[in-house]
Amino acid sequence: MSASSALPSATVAESSRLADFLGQTAAITAVEIRKLTRDPTELATRAIQPALWLLIFGQVFSRIRAIPTGNLSYLEFMAPGVLAQGVLFAAIFYGIGVIWEKDLGIIHKLLASPASRLSLVLGKAIAAAIRSIPQTTIIYILAALLGVRLDLRPDHLLVVLLLVALGSATFATFSLVVACVVKTRERFMGIGQVLTMPLFFASNAIYPIDLMPGWLQVIAHVNPLTYLVDGLRSSMIQGGPSHFGLLPDTAAMLAVFVVLMLVAARLYPGLAR
Repeated sequence: MSASSALPSATVAESSRLADFLGQTAAITAVEIRKLTRDPTELATRAIQPALWLLIFGQVFSRIRAIPTGNLSYLEFMAPGVLAQGVLFAAIFYGIGVIWEKDLGIIHKLLASPASRLSLVLGKAIAAAIRSIPQTTIIYILAALLGVRLDLRPDHLLVVLLLVALGSATFATFSLVVACVVKTRERFMGIGQVLTMPLFFASNAIYPIDLMPGWLQVIAHVNPLTYLVDGLRSSMIQGGPSHFGLLPDTAAMLAVFVVLMLVAARLYPGLAR
């Protein structure tokens, strides 16, 4: 066989493998989204906690004016952080579904299927990203009712949706990593509750990084939630400032997502044991 004929054959094989991978990922995503359609009340319950933060915490601190927020009101400064918090709190417990699948024997069937481990993880991450969009809509509506100056330009709305999807996929994948390590619902719930508060408070969600002590600023700079909030603040709010810049924010989150996805794909088979 000549080199010229071998090259198209290799290209066809690569295309076939890519098509199989995308098909497997889409199938896993469809299964996960179907779970949401069976329990649509989950969307409303997810929005309760962010709504309380905006209605109570945001309103109170707007009156106190104790935190310097530049040309933004405190409610405007906080709204992107509340959206990011909603993404974090919903996605960080995503892994408990995998532990349920293990207990029901579903995980063994998935691992015995032709689907690659990476497609299993990516499919679940994409489903988590899609599930975050209705929550984003609810928070936008509530923020508008409270007088937050939202930037509703189409390109900015698209950036917000992409950032929310990436953030949700990132923290959902992190949740899968935790689920693969602890393997039981009880331990997972305990660790999930321990992780959410440090991630939230060691970020710029409710106060600027400059107000933090030096050691906390170091933690904030390696916290992926910080970059999600920073990107949302510059895209979601009219005149919203950015501490790092939209491109560094996106690159940092994407890098974390890729690393977590590879780790989760490596650990995923061990969940069945």
